[in-house]
Amino acid sequence: MTAGQRHDEPMRLYCTARGEVIPFSPGPVVTMYTCGITPYDATHLGHAATYLTYDVLQRHLRDRGHETRCVRNITDVDDDILRKARELGVHYLDLAAAETARFDDDMRALDVLPVWSEPRATSAIPDIRGFIGMVLDRGFAYQAGGGVYFDVSRFERFGQVSHLDRDEMLRLAAERGGNVDDPYKRDPLDFVLWQPSAPDEPAWESLWGPGRPGWHIECSALALRELGTTIDLHGGGSDLIFPHHECEAAQSEAATGEPFVRHWMHQAMVRMDGEKMSKSLGNLVFVSELRKTWDPRAIRLAVLAHHYRDEWEWDDDVMPDAAHRLKRWQAAPPGDAMAPGGVLDRVRSALDDDLDTSCALRLLDEAADAGQAVTTGAALLGVDLARP
Repeated sequence: MTAGQRHDEPMRLYCTARGEVIPFSPGPVVTMYTCGITPYDATHLGHAATYLTYDVLQRHLRDRGHETRCVRNITDVDDDILRKARELGVHYLDLAAAETARFDDDMRALDVLPVWSEPRATSAIPDIRGFIGMVLDRGFAYQAGGGVYFDVSRFERFGQVSHLDRDEMLRLAAERGGNVDDPYKRDPLDFVLWQPSAPDEPAWESLWGPGRPGWHIECSALALRELGTTIDLHGGGSDLIFPHHECEAAQSEAATGEPFVRHWMHQAMVRMDGEKMSKSLGNLVFVSELRKTWDPRAIRLAVLAHHYRDEWEWDDDVMPDAAHRLKRWQAAPPGDAMAPGGVLDRVRSALDDDLDTSCALRLLDEAADAGQAVTTGAALLGVDLARP
């Protein structure tokens, strides 16, 4: 089997909404949306894990003969970036431009494939206003306090992605910026589509008064604009399942009356000091700092050593172990191992099995230790052994 040739059997991926590993059988063109960065700080390893997972998925789908169209947004206006810009005394778009450039540099260093489209939230204000109008017209939203809110009581399938009970939804909404105490909400789980801006915040005119988009609305508007009503696969970090992706699904299906996503895929958290790696906690390992000491290919291997659905803990052994693995692969004979049933086909089978990169790495270890070529199998994982 040569690269780009279709496999006989569909690959299988875990679907968050279904709660099980199921066949993933898209058409020739695969539409994908992954939630991108809010550019107010550098890329940390938790970000990298998500985008490397999607990168390997794209590479594998292309190897299977598909065209991939992956959209990754840039949230260049929201509460976090406005807060950070205020603290630094800079314009929020200048902050976004600087951090987006640093993110792009990190992604290039890690050999992440360019995305098909990388739209910014501020590019979509007309689309967002039109989208909110669709939700209002279909009776799923209401105006209050100069803003517009989604009415979860009107959407019977709310909970279809996360399958959480109400108490857990309320807890996570409060923890993740859902403002459950907003007095204008009819229900604490209702979420904002359009909100009035503070005096020092950017504002755009709308039928509901000047203001700015809520957190969830940009992804729904951008997915519809860039990829159409229903997309094949959507995801991001597992911390986005609720409320972000739950709310996305609700408002998208309320607006269009059609299914929003065929398959939901989420990356588990990378942990440090017993907590998930996050900007709010400050327990971060930055890709730009790792690159000063380690080969970016080793950084990539450090992440891919863990299955995307398994949480893992960063420690001081992670990078030395990954660097040692890279040297083992580089010491293998050059060339391609393309024989049917060889290591390349075994790597493909591992990726077919819920994108099992950890298994794929072990297979390549065994082949390299046995004196077999691993160049093509490594390339399928985005590791270019021919690079100096």
